[in-house]
Amino acid sequence: MKFAVLQFPGSNCDQDAFHALRDVLKQPVRYAWHKDTRIDSDETIVVPGGFSYGDYLRCGAIARFSPVMQSVVAAAERGQTVIGICNGFQILCEAGLLPGALVRNTGLHFLCETVTLEVANSRTRFTKNTRDGDKLRIPIAHGEGNYRVDAETLKKMEDFGQIVFRYEGGAPNGSLADIAGICNRQGNVLGMMPHPERACEPMLGSADGLKIFQSLLN
Repeated sequence: MKFAVLQFPGSNCDQDAFHALRDVLKQPVRYAWHKDTRIDSDETIVVPGGFSYGDYLRCGAIARFSPVMQSVVAAAERGQTVIGICNGFQILCEAGLLPGALVRNTGLHFLCETVTLEVANSRTRFTKNTRDGDKLRIPIAHGEGNYRVDAETLKKMEDFGQIVFRYEGGAPNGSLADIAGICNRQGNVLGMMPHPERACEPMLGSADGLKIFQSLLN
């Protein structure tokens, strides 16, 4: 499987994702600069974490207008796989590829810790190597990971299995319904606040993030 890892001014998890894909999973991967419009039809797209454009306006709000995102939206509409992590999740929401929005954490503090996720839907292309209820230890590092959506949309998301991950024991950031990750209705676009690319090797304290990437490979 081929991967393209996007790079925006302010991305700081692009190299982590690149390392996990190339050195751990042994997959072909390239960087896609934000001004580039090339997205190959056989590539899985990774929108990494960081502080795109410094988050000076609103997280992901400027990155959403980068030239590469036009190609990402087109690829997603063709059914290609897209995964947005942390700031990448925020960008996908701003681009309209995922419902809802991410706002400041409850308590207004930046959170950097390892959390336990519960798999809420193991029937997606991102969770095939898991079962419903499985627990994954994966780190978070964000200031605006508080997921918000209106009640009607939340009900539809629950009905269509769009909630993929929840925080076990309650969301540390105040996220609605303890949501940690969601997919679109078609099931080819995933956004999650925790960083699976930082949990791909035992020496990092957890290799649970591999289950997400290996699900894509399988």
